[in-house]
Amino acid sequence: MLRGLYAAGAGMISQQRKQEMLSNNIANINTPGYKEDQGSLRTFPDMMIKALGTDHIQTTGSNHVGTLATGVYMQEQTPNFTQGDIQETGNNTDVALLQALVPINEETDEEAMLVFETQNDNGDIRYTRNGNFAIDSQGTLTNSSGHYILGVDGNPITVNNENITINSEGQIFSAEQDLLGQINVAVVTDPGQLVKEGEGLFRYDGDNDVVTAVDNDEVTFQLQQGFVERSNVDATRTMTEMMTALRTFEANQKVLQAYDQTMQRTVNDVGKIG
Repeated sequence: MLRGLYAAGAGMISQQRKQEMLSNNIANINTPGYKEDQGSLRTFPDMMIKALGTDHIQTTGSNHVGTLATGVYMQEQTPNFTQGDIQETGNNTDVALLQALVPINEETDEEAMLVFETQNDNGDIRYTRNGNFAIDSQGTLTNSSGHYILGVDGNPITVNNENITINSEGQIFSAEQDLLGQINVAVVTDPGQLVKEGEGLFRYDGDNDVVTAVDNDEVTFQLQQGFVERSNVDATRTMTEMMTALRTFEANQKVLQAYDQTMQRTVNDVGKIG
């Protein structure tokens, strides 16, 4: 009996975690460059059931009865790196990254991911698809969390004011048509090794080199000034999945309640001496 109770409890926990993941996706539906999380549910390893008596052994020649599933769990959450829709903002410091031709990872059969390269005050490198940029008090181009946007030379880009023009290759020109720098677009060949850190930033934990997409024959991309990439969250599908997760949670809850009532009756009524 306790096996079924544990299985129902595991089902409730996995659906609760899925609901939390989907709720976070919905909460970030208007966050530029946000990549939705996807969860995968897996079953725990099956258990082999063996008979304790001898009748089964005499009949079949073995004490193996069969296998028993022991519940499910959420194995992992992985970002969905598909391109989001492009939205016009009209802001000179907003830049949308549109990737076209990218290399395919031979080991994972995944497409590479193009990202903006940023750096914080400690020198840590992080990556993002959020092109909602700004200019800090020093005239340096930053993202919404204050990280410096790096150029192809690996240094922060100083633009001084918003009177700038950014072409499709990421070159930044002043109002006087002076070249101020070029935004670096990095190529992550194994995007599965990108780890979310919040605020639209990713940490790269892979072993492959992160190279630039600028003047890279294997990569084709385009930057659009005055636009941002929207999140790739599908509101309709996500709401449907949330309702399904809720109903599955409630079904497991009813199973758990039924086991609880059965155990309560067993303890209070079975074996009672009249």
